[in-house]
Amino acid sequence: MAEISVLSAGTASGPARLTVLAGPTAVGKGTVSADVRDRYPQVWLSVSATTRAPRPGEVHGVHYLFVSSEEFDRMVAEGQMLEWAVVHGRNRYGTPRGPVEEHLAAGVPTLLEIDLQGARQVRESMPEAHFVFLAPPSFAELERRLVGRGTEDAEERERRLATAHVELAAEREFDVTIVNDDVHRASDELVSFMGLAADVAPGARAGGPAGGNAQVGG
Repeated sequence: MAEISVLSAGTASGPARLTVLAGPTAVGKGTVSADVRDRYPQVWLSVSATTRAPRPGEVHGVHYLFVSSEEFDRMVAEGQMLEWAVVHGRNRYGTPRGPVEEHLAAGVPTLLEIDLQGARQVRESMPEAHFVFLAPPSFAELERRLVGRGTEDAEERERRLATAHVELAAEREFDVTIVNDDVHRASDELVSFMGLAADVAPGARAGGPAGGNAQVGG
């Protein structure tokens, strides 16, 4: 097991609190998380396990942990998954529990980027975590991004857009909303919410199940 550096996290005062980032399809969760990983090395980004095959350029242990179906079954049976789900009816994705708990215990700020189904599972097992909803500037912009990716056919885009309407309605379940109108600004705001950055322009909306989403700042 690799040694976990507490000093690189900037906090050795005790266990850290997990931050969960979720949001609708095509909102840019992966892009924002990658930007955090590149610009804020003190944040540890959890690596998901998946049963799908690697895509060109993907590195085992960096982008995903690529495992067989049998290995995934074993991890689930032994309680090693913090959360897991079947995505698009084919492949399974999940968050290994051990690395997350080890980094949190060492005081390392930890970010988990997952879908809404996974976020709800994490809330059941780690209700003390911070839950951040990444939102698009508008639904029209979300549709533009999905079409611009060019990775889905027309039928799949329509299915994802219909799903996005449902996913956007889940915003109230989260502690705070960050609007992804600029990747660097959104990632700065995210790490600021984690207590790791200062002098970031406000723009988050405080949310959560207790009430509506009031604008914080300008």
